[in-house]
This record gives sequence, C-alpha cells and structure tokens, in this order.
Amino acid sequence: MQTISDNNSSAIREIFGTDKALIGMIHCAPFPGAPRYRGTSVDAIYDVAMRDAEALIEGGLHGLIIENHGDIPFSKPDDIGPETSAFMSVVADRIGRATGVPMGINVLANAPIPAFAIAMAGGARFIRVNQWANAYVANEGFMEGRAAEAMRYRSALRAEHVKVFADSHVKHGAHAITADRSIEELTRDLAFFDADVIIATGQRTGNSATVEEIETIGAATHLPLLVGSGVTKDNILEILKRTNGVIVASSLKEGGVWWNPVELARVKAFVEAARPGLET
Repeated sequence: MQTISDNNSSAIREIFGTDKALIGMIHCAPFPGAPRYRGTSVDAIYDVAMRDAEALIEGGLHGLIIENHGDIPFSKPDDIGPETSAFMSVVADRIGRATGVPMGINVLANAPIPAFAIAMAGGARFIRVNQWANAYVANEGFMEGRAAEAMRYRSALRAEHVKVFADSHVKHGAHAITADRSIEELTRDLAFFDADVIIATGQRTGNSATVEEIETIGAATHLPLLVGSGVTKDNILEILKRTNGVIVASSLKEGGVWWNPVELARVKAFVEAARPGLET
C-alpha cells in the first residue's frame, strides 16, 4: 500500500482501546423541522435514542455513533438548519454522560461542519463523513467532498482530537463522475486529505460491501478500515478477518429493520458471534 499522509496512528485503538471495534448506530427519530416530525416531544425523542444506546452497550458493543437518520429526505449540507445541531448535541451529551463510551456523530447528508460542532458540544470522539473527498451524485443531488472547509473549521474549534471516519465509494449514489479513477485511487484521496479511518459500505442502508471491495479498499490504505453497512452475526467473522471493526445498525433492530428499536437479544447474539474475531 502507498502511504501518502503523515497520519500513521491507529484512531481505532486510540478511541476504543482495542484494535477491532464494534460500533453501534443510534438512528435518531425525526427532529423538529424535519419532514417526518409529527410533534413528538423532544424528551420522547431523547428517550428513544437513550434506550437504543443502553441496549447496544449492555449487549457488549465498544462504542456508538449518533445519526439523524429520521430526518429523511436529507438536506444538502448548506441547507441543514441550526436546530439539527442543537437537538443532536443534546442527544450526544445525554448518551455520553449515561454510558461513558466513545461516541461519533454523522450528520446527514454529508455535513462535517455541523458534525464537528456537535462532537465538541456533546463530547464525541469522531465524526463520520460520507463524501470527504472528490464528488458523486447522491440521492440529494450533486455532493462534493467537504474536507478543506471542514478541516479549517476543526482547527478553528481546536478540535484536532475529533477524528474523521470517511466512507470510500459511498452508498446511496452514483460514481460516474469519478468512473475514470479506481476505488484504490479514491481511497488514497481520503488519506491524502487527512481522514483517520476508512469505511467500506454496500450500495444502500443494510446492504453489505462485498469481500472483494473490502479487500480492495484495505489494500489501498495504511489507515484502519471499518465496514459500515450490512453487518450481521452471519458475516461478522469474515469481515473482522479483513478489517479493524464495524459500524452495525439494522441487524440489531427488531425484525432487522433500521427504524425499529434495538433488540438486546440480537445485540448479545451479534457480540457472541463476533467474539472469536476480536481475539485474533
């Protein structure tokens, strides 16, 4: 692999204290201002997120990532209102104080600047960014990488301790704009723009990256690699052989559906299935 940045530390070990991490996703309910919000009290929104967080941690996961997945259809970064940052900051603060585990923030769609602000306000250790470098055509339209402005904003906040987890060949979109460049090249661009961790995804929520794509991305970078979609108790061992961990969501929900509550029995079964892969 080619090393094209001076970032040689393992953000996974630094954040989670282990070389292979199991990170659970908190899919927040629609916040006020989102199209699917129906007047639910904000305390009820916070309580739902907290129940999912407690089940994920009781089941044995190493950390959490908080996401505004209920805000469908997602706005482009410049159209995201300040209310999103406000509500997500409260969620992060409450969950962080209650669980004490490392947390990350993902603001959809592709909004690292609000994510850095929320991470600082809520004590999160990393952000996830779907398109850190280059560009693609997403569900929301044309989506550009935001690394340059986001890293300057991180510096302004003195938030260098908040790491960047960046997707490679991100799901929910078309990559025709960069079709003349290989996945390996696109992955190296993420390191060149100072990402700390690379994430391989499938084509959409709940869809897993193929073994071939995981290996292709992993071979192209010296950075830690996670799989961020479609992870189940049936494929976790094969994934852990090739990565530094996973971000897992849908398969831990009732019925395996992302908008349902987290089911503790599913979390425990998943962690038990993953245990041999964590020990290698």
